[in-house]
This record gives sequence, structure tokens and C-alpha cells, in this order.
Amino acid sequence: MDRRTLLKTGGMAALGFGIAGCATRILRPTRPTLTLAPIRASWDRVIRTTVGLRPHRPSGFVLRAEKFDSKTVIHNYGHGGAGLSLSWGTGSLAADLALEAAQSNRRTAAVLGSGAVGLATARQLQRRGFDVTIYAKAIPPDTTSNMAWGGFTPTSGLVAGRSYTPAWEAQFRSAVEIAYRQFQLLVGPRYGITWLDNYSTMEELPTAEAEERREREGSRLMPASIRTGRQTLYPGEHPFPTRYASRRSSLRIEPSLYLEAMLREVRLFGGHIVIREFKTPRDLMTVSESVIVNCTGLGSHDLFRDEELIPVKGQLTFLVPQPEVDYQYGCMPRSDGIALGSTRQQGVWTLTPDEVARQRIVDRAIERYAWMRSPEPGQQLMRSAAPADAPSVESFFDDDS
Repeated sequence: MDRRTLLKTGGMAALGFGIAGCATRILRPTRPTLTLAPIRASWDRVIRTTVGLRPHRPSGFVLRAEKFDSKTVIHNYGHGGAGLSLSWGTGSLAADLALEAAQSNRRTAAVLGSGAVGLATARQLQRRGFDVTIYAKAIPPDTTSNMAWGGFTPTSGLVAGRSYTPAWEAQFRSAVEIAYRQFQLLVGPRYGITWLDNYSTMEELPTAEAEERREREGSRLMPASIRTGRQTLYPGEHPFPTRYASRRSSLRIEPSLYLEAMLREVRLFGGHIVIREFKTPRDLMTVSESVIVNCTGLGSHDLFRDEELIPVKGQLTFLVPQPEVDYQYGCMPRSDGIALGSTRQQGVWTLTPDEVARQRIVDRAIERYAWMRSPEPGQQLMRSAAPADAPSVESFFDDDS
């Protein structure tokens, strides 16, 4: 045997011995460490705090037609924190109901509310040949939808394990699929819609049983096609202060850009905007349209006496925008600021900001993102104190969504 053959066979034998001796050890290929732009969280970078009241119904949103004298009112409200996400879907289903109710020779419709749900419903009606007039007491940027987090979160506000009716679940799944397809068609700077990587952290990997249970619970309402794949990042592959992290792509919808674009589009296709508030269903008899789609969100509590509809107060605090931050990790980076939050206070009607919650949210963000920064040699990261003259709080809200 020559020297070259001996080296080859010896190397193979050594490799075989190594495999046999380490049969229970799994070697994973090491990927390059993920590099993410640091988020500069500090009290002197806080620019505003916003408060909004989500229109929540424990039994789910309302999507049905109802007769009022000569008018047909189609209800499309009560989406909780998912109005932005579901808007194109429930708007499509509401527009189909409008088609059934419309007189064959005259397609005109009134839409109540100019938030995300009202605007998407108006566009779905226009696509079906309707002349549309939106009646609202406020328009973007002064709607509740303008204060949304801005992610595609169609299950936001749904209670895990609650028994919804089969008919409602079918409506929900259909609405999610329609909305998901539509938002993907609108991706780009015009509508302020983009894909972002969303990171979460963990110290231990979930068991196979836990993963199966999570997927099973998620698939009950969410179609499998809606959930993008999750990738696990191992020690050394990420900059987070935990052993493991996971990454999943998700849609970001920037309310300030998206709602303005939608308002322009409704007008471009011949829609009219009328600033008006309705106090009772009898007031609706004064409009000329025979088909009325109710997208007033929390406003339906008083307008249509829906006692099941309750507010869920949410609060966001924003940091100065950082265009280089193009990922989610406990925040939503947007062109109008980095959103931190959020809170959920059920049954609270006030728009007054919760200062304790604001302090907690910002302090937690400072601590979280400090772990991701690499200090200069000899420099110690310190938590900054809240200034005595904290920035003023902005609340641009009404009950229409």
C-alpha cells in the first residue's frame, strides 16, 4: 500500500470511529451571527404617546344585514384590535351583502366611518360598481385606525379557547384569506406596506408536543397558508440576550401612510366624503342611499345600542424614527416613529394616557435594547432617567374606526 492510499484509508477509518463515538451528538452548521441595527431607546428619544379604544365584542365582529324601513343596513364592526388586518376581508363580505340588497338599476351605497374598515369597504363597493359616499365625523389622520400598531394581526383580541359559532368562524377564515391576499398586492411605498422579520427570544427550545399544540390551536381559526415559517436561531447566531431566538416574516402596515393612500384612492374612483355624525338609526333615513354599511367601530355601541361592544384601551409610545431598523423585536419600526407597547385595558373608556404604563413600557425597552448594543471599550451602559418635563401626549381619536 502506497502512502497516499494509506492516508485515505486511515482518514476514513478515523472518520468512521468519530461518527460511532459521537452517535448521540447532533452537530448543526453554524451560520454567521445575525447583525441588526441597534435600537437607540432612551427617554430623550421619546416623541409621543397615543391612546386608542379598540371596539371589542366577546362573541366576535358583526357582519350581517338588517332592514330599517326602506334602508338596508349592513353591519361591519367590532373587530377589536384586528380592524386594520381584517378590513379588506370583512369589507369584501359586506360588499357582497350590499350587492344582494341593491336595486338592480341603482348601485349607490353609504359607508359610515372612515377608518381602515370603512375605507376598505368603500373600495370593495367601488370595485363592484357602486357609487359610494362616506359619512364620518372624522377622517385620517384623526381616526382610531391611525393609532393602530400596524402589524397584520387578524387574531388580535380573540380569546383562546372561546367557542365561536361555526358560521362566525367561517366568516373569519374567509375574511383573513381575502385580506392577506389583498395586502400582499399592495406591498410597496405607495401604501406603506412591507415585509419585516419578527424576532422572539427564548431560553429553552419548545418541546415537539408544545409545537404541535401551538400549531393545532393556531390552525383552528387561522388558515395554514397565512402563517409563514418560523426559523430557530441557536447560540452564536443572534445578538439577543437569550440562548435561542426565532424569526418569522410578517406584514407591516404603516397607518399614517396606508390610510392617506386609501382615502385618496376612494376619491380617485369617484367617492365622496361627508363630515357628519349620526346619533340614532332614525337619522340614517335622511341619506339618499338605500344601502348603508355601518363601519363605525365603537360608535355602534351608542348608534345601534350594541351593549356587548366594549372598549379595550390601548397605548403606544413612540421613539424617534430610525430608518435603518428594519425588523421587529418588541417594537414596530415605522417611518413616523418606533412604536413601543402595548397595553390592553378592557372596559376603560377614557383616552387619558396611563403614565405608569408609559414609564414601564419605555424603561423595559431601554433595558431590552441595551443588551443588543456593544459598548465601546471601557464604557458602561447606563439606564437614563425619565425627564421631569416629559414630552406631551397626543390623542387623535374618535369612536369611528
